Amino acid sequence: MARRGYPAEFRQRVVALVEGGRKVSEVAAELEVSEQTIYTWRRQARVDAGLEAGVTTAEHAELQAAKRRIRELETELAVHRRATELLKEKSDPKGRTRRSK
Repeated sequence: MARRGYPAEFRQRVVALVEGGRKVSEVAAELEVSEQTIYTWRRQARVDAGLEAGVTTAEHAELQAAKRRIRELETELAVHRRATELLKEKSDPKGRTRRSK
């Protein structure tokens, strides 16, 4: 099964190694992490520290939570709308259905 990301502490240690003067290629080979991944982590660390423009990790988590909540609310609204449609229909004793006025 594929790995689902690295722990935050590991990413921080890798960035600290690179910021401490070690070459990205050296750290990547030693830890078996791609160079691009390390560059991405380093950039995100700089964004989180306010040294570069971008979306911080905390803001990203907030946005993801908001999007998840919006999806939940949209699903809930769709269920309520469908229930309202079903309740508006009146049943005829002979089995026919007709819309109420």
